[in-house]
Order: sequence, then structure tokens, then C-alpha cells
Amino acid sequence: MSLHSTQTEFAAHVERREGRSAILLVCEHASNAFPAPWGTLGLTEGQQSAHVAWDPGALDLARCLSARLDAALVHAPVSRLIYDLNRGPARADAMAARSEVHEIPGNADLTPQDRLQRTEALYLPFHTALHAEVARRLALGQATVLVTIHSFTPIYHGQKRRVEFGVIHDADDRMARAIVAEAEAGTDLICGLNAPYSAADGVTHTLRLQATPYGLANAMLEIRNDLIATQAQAEGMADRLAPVLQAALARLTED
Repeated sequence: MSLHSTQTEFAAHVERREGRSAILLVCEHASNAFPAPWGTLGLTEGQQSAHVAWDPGALDLARCLSARLDAALVHAPVSRLIYDLNRGPARADAMAARSEVHEIPGNADLTPQDRLQRTEALYLPFHTALHAEVARRLALGQATVLVTIHSFTPIYHGQKRRVEFGVIHDADDRMARAIVAEAEAGTDLICGLNAPYSAADGVTHTLRLQATPYGLANAMLEIRNDLIATQAQAEGMADRLAPVLQAALARLTED
């Protein structure tokens, strides 16, 4: 498979490109597709549909927020186990051989050439497309705040997680703190700043790569996946979070 063909076949999906909101939504773990040439990586059907392979409900929620906010959305076409697009190419967990309690046979003993092939096929097209959207908006003079949408499992390594809605920031904490403040004031969600992960866990790669160089406000949202397991739940969560994001955005404008 040539680099040109993979860049075309596995390009990022862009929806509502002409959306008027300053918020640009990103969903790096939107899909649990396992296409050729990688196949299932030796995983069972259950593993392929579980949180280890993607962020269940995240794309549904992102699309609902996109509609309510009139916000552009960029999302990924394949499972994060083939390449985790929120990790840089030098990181071992970009193509993890083990994730939580799951062994990933198809990622064991990858050669440098294997890693390069996946990087060229998946990482470069996705982040090039996302960068193009950011650059396009800036060239048009359109205010831009990058917000990534993720979900997390209620139980991790056997431990229950109490938090329902986490907001993570990297160096720029403006948007994250505004979102948490608005969510605590306007919803009944159990919120956490830098929970259940933080930048120290290496989860802010997209924010660092795409927002920080331009000085764009940004935040990473983590929603517990049992709260967005169905389309109806995703719709309901979007109804709660869309006003939160709009109010947080207004806070930034006022500052």
C-alpha cells in the first residue's frame, strides 16, 4: 500500500466545516474500525467494541455538540489501537502492545518500518488535515478554540471512577477552568479538573501540537462512557454541555 493511497483512504473526516462557532471540535478516538492492511490485531470481537479500542459514545456526543453549537468537527476513521492519534510518533503507546489489561498481539514486536508505515498512513494525514482546518480559520480571521472530545471507562484496572465529567488542560488552563466552573454551576455532573487524566499522563498531544503553537485556548473533555452509551444519552449530555461550552467561551471573550 502506497503512502498516497493510505492518505486518501484514511484521511480525517471533517463535518460542518463552515460552522460559525469559535469552537473547533476534535475526536481522535471516534472509531473502532479495524481495516486492512492491519485487520483485527488479533483481538476478539468483544475487545474490538470495548473502550480499549476507541472512546465509546465520543463521536455521537461530538456530533450532537457540533449541531447545537454550529461547530466544525474533525474526527478519526480507525481504532486508536492501530494508531492513537493523541500520541506522538516517538511514544510506545501510540501503537500500544498492551492497553489496561489487554494484550494487543498485532502490536507486539513492531519494527521501526511498521511504525513508520502506520505513522504515514494515519497520524500524518489526520494531523495535517486538522492543522489545515486551524490554519484555514486563522487565515479567515475566525476566532478558534480547540476542544477535544473523549470518553473514559467507569472502571479502570478494577477501580471505580467517581468523576463523571473531566476537563484536562496543558499549559493554557483558561478554557478548562472556565468549563469546569460553568459545569459545576449549571449541571449536576460530578466534575474534575485534570481528571481522570492530566497532561502528566501524556494525553494532551493534540492540544500541544495544534493549539499551543498559535496561542489558541483549548481543553480536552472526558465524559464517563456509561453516561453516553446510547444516542439518546449522547443527545441529553449534549443538551447539558452545549450551554456550558458557550458560557465558558463567553468568559474567555470577557477576559
